[in-house]
Amino acid sequence: MKHPEALARLIDALRALPGIGPKSAQRLAFRLLQERRAAARELAQALTHALEKVGRCRRCRMPAEGELCPLCASPAREASQLCVVESPADVIAVENSGAYRGRYFVLMGHLSPLDGIGPAELGLHELDLLLGEGVVKEVILATNSTVEGEATAHFISEMARARGLTATRIAQGVPFGGELGYVAGGTRPAGLAGRQSVV
Repeated sequence: MKHPEALARLIDALRALPGIGPKSAQRLAFRLLQERRAAARELAQALTHALEKVGRCRRCRMPAEGELCPLCASPAREASQLCVVESPADVIAVENSGAYRGRYFVLMGHLSPLDGIGPAELGLHELDLLLGEGVVKEVILATNSTVEGEATAHFISEMARARGLTATRIAQGVPFGGELGYVAGGTRPAGLAGRQSVV
């Protein structure tokens, strides 16, 4: 059965979300249009508002409404430490641990040449410029423990070394193949405290 054009467009738009397949997108579209019309309007307005107002922090690349996010704007953060993560969710995970008071750089992904994601797509030129300012002394690599995450960490550690900086990797409590944003809360402080120098 062919859906009306507007409904088909909504289903296609929902399929663009991660983890949403064709059947889930169809189910969500039906639910929003049949039972949750007020919620659907609120969702559409919130999405439109966010698209207009939210950009990226010029320093760390976190979502922000101004030039700097609250973390980068805070004078209480330890500017000599820079934690490099793959996503904004990873920043939230590290912040929730309460074990880190430095600054961040968000890659918005990891190196994946087969998917066309190289250094330019991750903002590694911006990161290199940040490291060259002379403020950062330690780069903490908190990329995910996947093959791509490890390759990304290695690449960035070489950048840090070229600048004469210390590069460390988060340690215990982060299993290989795991994503930092989904690691149990109690293991994150241990991973940060037990970080080791990258050889």
